[in-house]
Amino acid sequence: MSTDSPRDTTRETKLSLPKTWYAESADAIGSMGMFLAGLVLVSRNRYLAWPVALLALSSFMNQHPLRTKESGSTPWTALMTAMFALIVSHAAMFTFTDTTGAIKFSS
Repeated sequence: MSTDSPRDTTRETKLSLPKTWYAESADAIGSMGMFLAGLVLVSRNRYLAWPVALLALSSFMNQHPLRTKESGSTPWTALMTAMFALIVSHAAMFTFTDTTGAIKFSS
């Protein structure tokens, strides 16, 4: 073959990997949003639910879909958990109450 051919076997080189791979770190804001959304679900704190929803929305807007790891949590799950926590924390305001103003769980 000619010396400038890319298929020439004498021009082959061994595959060598770089010493360090660039790997994006875990999404700390998304993980914090998931933790705080779980805290809202457990404590039913209505006032904490709104900042968690904004934090999840920020995590969703700042995602890097081409650089995410397969095992990490996605911003979609953080956003859905935050919205669910917002609904659950405010659901007590819309339940029927008896004359004392307490929530009526049974008749």
